Amino acid sequence: MDCLSRRKFLNLTAISLMSLGAGHLALNACSKAQILEVYKSPSCGCCGAWVEHMRSAGFQVAVNNITDLRPIKDKLAIIPELRSCHSAVIDGYVIEGHVPSREVMRLLKDRPKAIGLAVPGMPIGSPGMERGSHRDPFEVILFSSTHRSVFAVYPKQVA
Repeated sequence: MDCLSRRKFLNLTAISLMSLGAGHLALNACSKAQILEVYKSPSCGCCGAWVEHMRSAGFQVAVNNITDLRPIKDKLAIIPELRSCHSAVIDGYVIEGHVPSREVMRLLKDRPKAIGLAVPGMPIGSPGMERGSHRDPFEVILFSSTHRSVFAVYPKQVA
């Protein structure tokens, strides 16, 4: 390798290492900003199963076990018709109930103007509410203080 080739090699190596380092820092900053903060009852098994669903999808999850969820749901502006057994917050969005991880990922990617997503009630077959291969139909609702729309539809599935 001549001197010019070595110099080019060293410059390219240095640039590559710097870009890898910057990418690593950006990824870490993004990861820290996107911690899923979950509020759930300490005795709720389906909430714990949803937390595991989210962790399996790659989310960093912090769990807050609280006995009375009404104050947090009121604070997060979740209207009664959209409420479920647990609430979560990630990157400025509210996630209410058994929302599938792929819908949370899409929400974070698309960044619509909204308070967040909700799966009202506790539909069988939603993440954390699995009962074999049976799934009741359910919708994921995108909501704001003035508007609600269907973000995703999960049809009935029978074994």
